[in-house]
Amino acid sequence: LKEWCDRAEVDIIASEQGSDPGAVVFDAIQAAKARKSDILICDTAGRLHNKKDLMNELSKIFKILDKEFSEAHIDVYLVIDATTGQNGIVQAKLFKETCNINGLILTKLDGTAKGGIAFPIVNELKIPIKYVGVGEQIDDLQDFNATDFVNAIFE
Repeated sequence: LKEWCDRAEVDIIASEQGSDPGAVVFDAIQAAKARKSDILICDTAGRLHNKKDLMNELSKIFKILDKEFSEAHIDVYLVIDATTGQNGIVQAKLFKETCNINGLILTKLDGTAKGGIAFPIVNELKIPIKYVGVGEQIDDLQDFNATDFVNAIFE
């Protein structure tokens, strides 16, 4: 993540591995306010839906955001690997129970995966796909285009 922030020339608030994620988010909020930042991205990568303590940490992060940054517009994106099978719907359901997901980011569409798991997630949970990842370069995170997505499935 630090490498991507360096490439994009944006600030990062980070701490040592094992630090309390809630404390990191609190520090990031304070830094964003002090710098009058337009955008604050809180990356909670590594949250496993089957690890209760990690999901509890995620709930704590949202409580901190609500208390310390209640005026902020918050978008919550769930990143789903396009190679994920049916476990993806379980993952999305459990994350939706913990936080108000309002968009999906479907990654690894540059390989052989077609991202079929997106259909049940969108259909059952009504979470729209917002972005797709089609590579590892900075411009490879793209706005979702439904027509292109469906056409790619049938290619």
